[in-house]
Amino acid sequence: MAKVNIKPLADRVLIEPVEAETKTASGIIIPDTAKEKPQKGKVVAVGPGTKDEAITVKVGDTVLYGKYAGTELKLDGSDYLIMRESDILAIV
Repeated sequence: MAKVNIKPLADRVLIEPVEAETKTASGIIIPDTAKEKPQKGKVVAVGPGTKDEAITVKVGDTVLYGKYAGTELKLDGSDYLIMRESDILAIV
């Protein structure tokens, strides 16, 4: 996990998505056009929270999030998602 110079504001969380599966359990290789967008990632940075609610996830947590949640951004050649903590479904 690389050091990132982004500090999310309020209840936002910066997530590094895990790589999509390239092979099925039976050994079939999945082409790029058929790969599904990953719904799992590692928390890289968290905001301070709001005055009403504190942040429950912490840096290093592996989380599950909605398929279309967050905003994609590219920084130093890596892909990240920034989203509200409420878009996170579960901590794995």
